[in-house]
Amino acid sequence: MRVRDWDDILQDVVESDADPAGWRAVGGDRRDGIGEDLYLAHPGVGTFQLKTYARNPYQVDGVGARVARSVDDELDDLFPARDREDAGGIFGVQQSVEDEETAREQAKRLETVLETHADAPTTPDALLEDVMDAVDSPAYGPMAFDQYDRPDRIDQLAETFDEAEQLLTTEFEDIVDDNVERGFY
Repeated sequence: MRVRDWDDILQDVVESDADPAGWRAVGGDRRDGIGEDLYLAHPGVGTFQLKTYARNPYQVDGVGARVARSVDDELDDLFPARDREDAGGIFGVQQSVEDEETAREQAKRLETVLETHADAPTTPDALLEDVMDAVDSPAYGPMAFDQYDRPDRIDQLAETFDEAEQLLTTEFEDIVDDNVERGFY
């Protein structure tokens, strides 16, 4: 397992060429100290663990690693179901547009999607799928996240990947300023 900057892990997610709607996530407060723990999983790519904190409103720091190459039945149960019934929300990963022309094309596609859904009966899931497709999101899906606490699922994942948890915690604590008592919310 190789510990890397959290941005590099997200770049792996973006470049994975996996079905964008197949991703699922679990996140919440770290067990000890400031910041958040986040697990991202896709059956065709595996599971990633991230530890991050907002140093200030413009800068997020963190580390991460790929902790599993696949998502077996045991891991699958720790992530929200794909039908989003047990998820508290959704997440999406967005990559920067390459140029102004691409930005205009995406904005036009998004406008068309919103107009279409405004004029026709639809569901929230259908709108989400169409919006994520319009903006070419490389990863999105259901997410169980608690910004005030640590969900049981995170503890179960941390126990499953105990060695990774310890290594990432050590690396993460090296990047957190000693004088920081709480990250930015």
